[in-house]
Amino acid sequence: MNVTFRQLRLFLALAQTGSVSAAARAMHVSQPTASLQLKELTDAVGAPLYEVVSRRVRLTALGEDLAFTAQRIREEWDGFRQLVDAERGLERGRISISVVSTAKYFTPRWLGSFCRQHPGVDVALMVLNRDGVVQRLRANLDDLYIMSTPPTDLALEDQVFLPNPLVLIAPSDHALAGKQRLPWARVCKERFILREQGSGTRMACEAYFRAKGLVPQVRLELGSSEAIKQAVRGGLGLSILSVHSLGPHFDQEGLTILDAVDFPIDSHWHLVRPKGRRLSPLAAEFSAHILREAEREAPTLLDIPPQPSASRRKASNRGRKIPAARRADQGAG
Repeated sequence: MNVTFRQLRLFLALAQTGSVSAAARAMHVSQPTASLQLKELTDAVGAPLYEVVSRRVRLTALGEDLAFTAQRIREEWDGFRQLVDAERGLERGRISISVVSTAKYFTPRWLGSFCRQHPGVDVALMVLNRDGVVQRLRANLDDLYIMSTPPTDLALEDQVFLPNPLVLIAPSDHALAGKQRLPWARVCKERFILREQGSGTRMACEAYFRAKGLVPQVRLELGSSEAIKQAVRGGLGLSILSVHSLGPHFDQEGLTILDAVDFPIDSHWHLVRPKGRRLSPLAAEFSAHILREAEREAPTLLDIPPQPSASRRKASNRGRKIPAARRADQGAG
């Protein structure tokens, strides 16, 4: 029987995601490639391994046995990889991390500092939407996963490591900019631009709205925080985003944080992995590195107060002396 480890990993992803397309995305191959490899695996076994019922994959009894076997092979291989990493120390090896898109604002920076300490380490970083990260988590494809809303139907090792407050943003020249303690009866008269359904940010927003009995007027749904910021800046509506996605100079980009009652929305970042999965020495060290970096950076990342309106900023700047170098820059602009 000629079966490859890659085919077994793909079949395990199929068993854990329930569809060929989801397994293909989890393994970063095209759907035709995934279908071909699964057919070759079925032909090699010589018996049906799964069937499609109502557009969902259902494993046969033999398929269930193969999924169990593939999982054991994967676990044994992971154990061997840990032995190799331990033999190499922390100077060589590979770690794989999947993170939701908003975590891209801090994870690469922490990866950079880790790799400077361990220059021989190879890192695979997957930045996906929440559904993509959850699919990889179900298929147990990576060492660690970072998200704000872990799935509740999986047994997980889950460590909260950093606050992720969700703030209400508006154009800096908006009529509500600079006002204090805005009631939601007023805020809900505005139109909103929100993250797509299924994202961690959207799930936290919907939970907040349900708890308050609110029904916002959603004008747009976008799958990118950067696109949302541009839409807000263009006056298409207000939005609720992670403070991490704003950056330290968001006020210079035509945006402001509104001071609304019961805001920001409380959220946190989670570092997760399937329960029982053993971390390699490298992955364990990177996990500890994340915790250290989070503790060090949290005060500066989160200390972003509501901004004054554009008119108030102009008033506060009147009479302020501009250094000669800045006057020259402004004249050249």
